[in-house]
Amino acid sequence: MLALAGIVVSLMQTLVIPIVPELPTLLNAPASDTAWAVTATLLAAAVATPVVGRLGDMIGKRRMLLTSIVLLVSGSVVCALADSLVPMIVGRTLQGLAAAVVPLGISIMRDALPAERLAGSTALMSASLGVGGALGLPAAAFIADKWDWHILFWTSAALGAVAFLLVMLIVPESKVRTGGRFDLAGALGLSAGLVALLLAVSKGATWGWTSGTTLGLATAAVVILLAWGFWELRAEQPLVDLRTTAKPQVLFTNLASVALGFSMFAMSLVLPQLLQLPEQTGYGLGRSMLTVGLVLAPQGLVMMAMSAVSAKLTQAKGPKVTLMVGALIVSAGYALNIVLMSEVWHLILVSCIIGAGVGFTYGALPALIMGAVDPSQTGAANSLNTLMRSLGTSFASALAGVILAQMTTDFGGHALPSENGFKVVMAIGAGAALLAFLVATLIPRRKPAVPAEPTPTEEPEAVTAKA
Repeated sequence: MLALAGIVVSLMQTLVIPIVPELPTLLNAPASDTAWAVTATLLAAAVATPVVGRLGDMIGKRRMLLTSIVLLVSGSVVCALADSLVPMIVGRTLQGLAAAVVPLGISIMRDALPAERLAGSTALMSASLGVGGALGLPAAAFIADKWDWHILFWTSAALGAVAFLLVMLIVPESKVRTGGRFDLAGALGLSAGLVALLLAVSKGATWGWTSGTTLGLATAAVVILLAWGFWELRAEQPLVDLRTTAKPQVLFTNLASVALGFSMFAMSLVLPQLLQLPEQTGYGLGRSMLTVGLVLAPQGLVMMAMSAVSAKLTQAKGPKVTLMVGALIVSAGYALNIVLMSEVWHLILVSCIIGAGVGFTYGALPALIMGAVDPSQTGAANSLNTLMRSLGTSFASALAGVILAQMTTDFGGHALPSENGFKVVMAIGAGAALLAFLVATLIPRRKPAVPAEPTPTEEPEAVTAKA
């Protein structure tokens, strides 16, 4: 049930992709403004993930999980009723605030499941991030093609409601809590720093990389995040325990996560464009968005299947080995894509290979994190790791956009990304996966995470007294 909830939330990544080109007409707004329907979700997810993870550790992971699903359903209903830009952005922001469901689900599993089931369950939950995105694209394309676009959001609202009811009925509340006082200043500082950073990265191509707005936001992000780090190191109950984050196993796992997030975005950017560009270019395949979704859908199924294999390898050799194997598979998939990109089956094969690698890596990351942190910090630590992957994806989007904008070919008076541009992006994706492999070699070898015995909920004063 937790994995299902994770898949429903991850559907939000690809839900609007089929209608993005039509949003200016549908919402009666310029394209530069309708792009915020995507950007708002990204920013909200980045802000919510670490904050909600910390609140889950403090006041209850199941409680915050249900709150996140309520936000998803509310945002979906707002979007389903929207016919103008502002309600759409509000709804998409609410949907983004639900992004912490996956790390919260992983944390609940650590508290509730026996040791022999933990690796496989957390691998499946972690893989739901990619599974939902892969399966959501063909479904969203089909719905948008056959019915009114509002049905997309009514469908996501219905799925969210089902997930809410199932979690209410089946998932127990974890008794592992820290209590204490919420670090409001830390939450505001991290949120401001992340918003400034992601705005500079995601809007830099539109505003100009050397524009005053982009450079000002980038500078503000650096200053705010440095000040935030200074505050967190001195706070009695910080939002993010930076000393724990600096442990080699946590630090190198998070750095590998940034590289993997960077690597995995290349596929979601390159393959759809190759499939949709006109055949007359000599390298485009001239297919519809629905076909794009059907080509990428098997990747989600492979990812789900590989999560079980990932768990077996983790139990036998440890999550470090699993992460390294997955990174090598991802790199090999991109390398193969450089030479196999002229047929639809080529892209299906490549996406499945990369999906297999992602299944391995996504299964290993939570095991590595949980093997290094106290059970009372699981929610915050897993949420920060999820955020690291998202930051890598955002950086990759910006770099790939620059490359494809510079390496173009003329087609009927229009500049389109060239074949060599796509190959460069895929080579960078392969290199980023290899970088993740190298970083993973620095992770100290540990045994797989074992769930702690649940302890009764304690009052904040008792926890503080023990500390």
